[in-house]
Amino acid sequence: MTVGRRNETVLDGDGRAVGRDEAVYERALATLDLEAKVRLLSGQDFWTLPAIAEIGLDSLVMSDGPIGIRGVRWTPDDPSIALPSPTALAATWDPGLARRAGRLLGAQCRRKGIHLLLAPTVNLHRSPLGGRHFECYSEDPLLTAEIGVGYLTGVQDLGVGATVKHFVANDSETDRFTVDVRVSERALREIYLVPFERIVAAGAWAVMAAYNGVNGSTMTEHGGLLRDLLKDEWGFDGVVVSDWTAARSTAATANGGLDVVMPAAGDPWGAALVAAVRDGTVDEAVVDDKVRRVLRLAGRLGLLDGVPPAVDPSDRPTAGDGAAVAHEVATRSFVLARNADDLLPLDAGRLRRVAVLGALADDARIQGGGSALVAPPHAISPLAGLSAALPDVEIGYAVGADPRLRLPAAGGVQWTPITATLRADDGRVLYRAELDRATVRWMGDLPDGVRPAELASIEISARYTPMAGGTHQLAIDGFGLFTLALDGVELFDGPLFDEAEEPDAVFRSPVERRFDVPVRAGEAVEVRLTRRVVDGLVGYVSFTLGHRGPVPGPVDAAGPAPEVTRPDATTTASGPATTAPDSSGAAEAALLDEAVRVAAGADVAVVVVGTTEEVESEGFDRTSLALPGRQDELVFRVAAANPRTVVVVNAGSPVLMPWADEVAAILLTWFPGQEAGTALADVLLGRAEPGGRLPTTWPRRPEDCPALDTTPTDGVLDYSDGIFVGYRGWQAEPLFPFGHGLGYTDWDYRSLTVETGPDGPVAVVTVRNTGDRVGREVVQVYVGPRVAEPDRPVRWLAGFAAVEAAPGESVTVRVTLPARTAQVWTADGWLTRTGSYRVEAARSLADLRLTAELDL
Repeated sequence: MTVGRRNETVLDGDGRAVGRDEAVYERALATLDLEAKVRLLSGQDFWTLPAIAEIGLDSLVMSDGPIGIRGVRWTPDDPSIALPSPTALAATWDPGLARRAGRLLGAQCRRKGIHLLLAPTVNLHRSPLGGRHFECYSEDPLLTAEIGVGYLTGVQDLGVGATVKHFVANDSETDRFTVDVRVSERALREIYLVPFERIVAAGAWAVMAAYNGVNGSTMTEHGGLLRDLLKDEWGFDGVVVSDWTAARSTAATANGGLDVVMPAAGDPWGAALVAAVRDGTVDEAVVDDKVRRVLRLAGRLGLLDGVPPAVDPSDRPTAGDGAAVAHEVATRSFVLARNADDLLPLDAGRLRRVAVLGALADDARIQGGGSALVAPPHAISPLAGLSAALPDVEIGYAVGADPRLRLPAAGGVQWTPITATLRADDGRVLYRAELDRATVRWMGDLPDGVRPAELASIEISARYTPMAGGTHQLAIDGFGLFTLALDGVELFDGPLFDEAEEPDAVFRSPVERRFDVPVRAGEAVEVRLTRRVVDGLVGYVSFTLGHRGPVPGPVDAAGPAPEVTRPDATTTASGPATTAPDSSGAAEAALLDEAVRVAAGADVAVVVVGTTEEVESEGFDRTSLALPGRQDELVFRVAAANPRTVVVVNAGSPVLMPWADEVAAILLTWFPGQEAGTALADVLLGRAEPGGRLPTTWPRRPEDCPALDTTPTDGVLDYSDGIFVGYRGWQAEPLFPFGHGLGYTDWDYRSLTVETGPDGPVAVVTVRNTGDRVGREVVQVYVGPRVAEPDRPVRWLAGFAAVEAAPGESVTVRVTLPARTAQVWTADGWLTRTGSYRVEAARSLADLRLTAELDL
């Protein structure tokens, strides 16, 4: 990349030599009065910083990530790519692929007018119950750092800023606004700060300060970590932005090292910060430093006159095809955890009938919940992907077990078209777009050209032609004032929200209300759901028209359809629910029986199980590692009916698998993004190899986890496990260890030596593909003291390298062991512990192949 004139120097007004760009910042700063400076440090709305024309500064626009770019307004006619979840990206163990993913997202940002992407998230998998586990990379700091560097570098290759978050120890969601994490200085330095330090050194332009506190100080006020460590010790010259609404004080946040407060609502700076400067509580030099940082970021982004952007537009790399990148990340991330008798890959030529089972097989969970949600151009389910890949094979589908506590958004070939319409009070159409699914969701602005003062209603309308007659269910899922009508007959008209809820909480966990409606097979009905805009919450809009067809059983569709009347409704309260409000034991039993019948006559049964947005999402932690609903029972019964059962686990984080030893194959697919179904079909049929390795340990029992509880006691969450995070602290044998993952070929580890390199010791490993097809292997290098030390783990990841080889081919990799490999944090700083170490080349933490010695 061509970088702007960073090495040229000029003299500033005081005769000091500064870079040419820095001189521009100084001149701009000198023209601003205190009020203008302070105005520049706070959001002017939900997503942007203000422009200041007199210094040639354009408005800076931010947006959420990390798998796609939502943008600042609702634009269903301009969808975003949906890549696999960050856990999936880390499961590739491929920083180069992470960089390609980042470049794709950088290009998406440029297309949507976004300057600063609020990603990557590099908090750690301390507990598998963590609600945003799926949004983080790994339990290991080195793997997290390397994937994070690749991702951030890729985004910034396109001249778009990336924001590493959430600084720091924001590893769970319970009481996230108020929790005080108590963690030792050594654990901070050796574990939790490692990814941030590495990514800052790689050139991050922005860091986000977290909601939580650390050792008695909330992070937005934490001078010791934001100012002293991040800015002074590490030399970070970018911007520290608050998590949204995380800044709640004036002087303490200003003096603590925070640079930008977001969003505009609830901003504690503004006039209060001006007053604090004038009364001497905050030195104006502190404000000036923040302004310089904002101007520097603007300069890098090409938003400030007189400063060339950090990346010359002519040097921006191509980002590649979005669907192709999403597909590659997915296949490379899938972890083949079990493959008894080499059931996989399947031979398509020998298949006559395939059973595809599970609610998530038809309604794949492609992404995690919360601020990471985006609207992709399409989402290919496992059922659709396998059906397309096997056109001459009979595909039998059954729900089997439905873990969803809310009805899924209406969609599919029977719902066409689905249209969203924004109307004025007089009925005029202000905006109209077709939707893939019957859901409207945004945080931010209305579509271009729609003024909030004009908007009176938002409606979803659709024509539905049912394949099966009988009693169907419709649902309103959202908050606000709604009207639901079927063929012009009003089913509901009234409010659907809890007045006491904060808008953000309602956005994440809305209320659901269901309605039983009788329909006839093959006869189309018109459905219309309207949300009236009278509450002023146009910046937080989230509602869905849900639908579920009749449960299995005899259906009499003969004769005239019953009359549609206003039915009574069932309601699910907001917040993560634990049981479905209308669950029927008989209906669930019928679903399971149907799945067993479909599986028993198939050549292979593919069961898709996983988590739902009600149990795994931003905003709350999980309460259990068990699969929700009766999915475990589904797997047990299908495996008993068909020994050739493949279980596909569609979850962003570990789940318990009491049936693991009873099934032939287990494939972990995380939240696999928009190309889920095609990627799954390619891997199952051997067109692509499952290239993933576990970035975190999967437990056999929850009590075996070194850290599990995420609930603070008296407001405090004690990281009592210290440095023994993840695999470092495991005592019991897990179900699947860190680094585990099978492939479709075999590997022989032939030699390991340790050499001296310019940057430290180098592990030189040679491996050979002994199978009969091209394969990919992740060579993992672990280091540990030869004599056990009570204050250090037995071994830890020191480096890794991915290789590809043809059958019979040998490949040699060189893995440099960084200086930190043998260092510990002490009261006097970093100290290298001399002595004798084991260096181990491995396929996983539990599959060690070769050992060498290293004396330091």
